[in-house]
Amino acid sequence: MKFDAILFDFDGVLIESEYAGNKHIADFLTAAGHPTSPEQSMANFMGYSGAEFRRRLREWIGGELPEHWDRERLAEDDRAMAEGIAEVAGATAFVRGLPADLPKAVVSSSSTRWLHRHLAHLGLTDVFGSHVYSGAEHVEHGKPAPDLYLFAAAQLGVPISACAVLEDSPVGAEGAVASGATVIGLCAGSHCAPGHADRLRALGVQHIAHDFDAVARLIS
Repeated sequence: MKFDAILFDFDGVLIESEYAGNKHIADFLTAAGHPTSPEQSMANFMGYSGAEFRRRLREWIGGELPEHWDRERLAEDDRAMAEGIAEVAGATAFVRGLPADLPKAVVSSSSTRWLHRHLAHLGLTDVFGSHVYSGAEHVEHGKPAPDLYLFAAAQLGVPISACAVLEDSPVGAEGAVASGATVIGLCAGSHCAPGHADRLRALGVQHIAHDFDAVARLIS
């Protein structure tokens, strides 16, 4: 292995949640009188968490969020967690195929509640154990700050310079590059439109992979 640890973003890297999640945001905003497409939602909100996510939503609509926003988002999250979401093609087999003693962590803007539930659906709970980290819960500044990646590397006991990070979103890629890790831009999810790889490269992403076979070649 070329790396001493691998850090995985989650939505859009391990599960196919990005397009569906952003379509739900777009449909909600459109119904509330703020016409928004899934593509606009992904361009403006994908990869953000917590207060910054809400700030960007308020900026987009030019005011406060409707009162039923939190209730509808929670209901949609509960539905998705109950039903499960398909993996990004090849994700589970790739993770399972890594050496058991290779340190691994999830580094995501999503809540740990979301992450643990979907790891269970994928059958990967045992692979990551307690190394499941949320930018909204474990660090003061989430993505695009580098803090989450630095925190996860420290928890694994591995220098960030010896870590590979798999990221799909420009927001995540920005933070991962700033952390000093080697960043692999994964463009395997259904949300990755033509030109997505170029956006990641423009942020300093060193390597692009369009599937997990390509990731395997890059890390071996």
